[in-house]
Amino acid sequence: MKCPVCGCPDLKVIDSRPIEEGNSIRRRRECLQCAKRFTTFEMIETAQIIVIKKDGSKEPFDRVKLVNGILKATRKRDVDADAIVAEIESELQNTLHLEVPSVELGDRVLEKLRDIDEISYVRFASVYREFTDVDSFMDELKKLKRKHGRSRRNTTDSE
Repeated sequence: MKCPVCGCPDLKVIDSRPIEEGNSIRRRRECLQCAKRFTTFEMIETAQIIVIKKDGSKEPFDRVKLVNGILKATRKRDVDADAIVAEIESELQNTLHLEVPSVELGDRVLEKLRDIDEISYVRFASVYREFTDVDSFMDELKKLKRKHGRSRRNTTDSE
């Protein structure tokens, strides 16, 4: 970093303060050559996640779009859509793959919803899986019931 006035690279930090809930740092700096003081901000730079759509096209990950999709499925349910998306986004940022198929995003949402609220899971699945008839919808319910029954038996067995 260089002084914005004289261009000298010799600076000292006078003061540092965390801002934005600790996600950024505000630093007060002073140039050792001209004594000019100025402020800089440092923040974590996250890599842009790219979503690969079903048709093969690519678009930047849109947090709002995913939250809105989950909100439709969780309407009048006690589910925090923002928390689900934050968790998924964090998981994706921690992987080495910056491109994610939209199918994988949908599967991740379903996995979270299945553990949190089965009604929201079924609502989301009905749109995401594009059920064409009652039979495909019933098949998904049977899968959920088998999974739910297994997890209940495991809980009962360990008690």
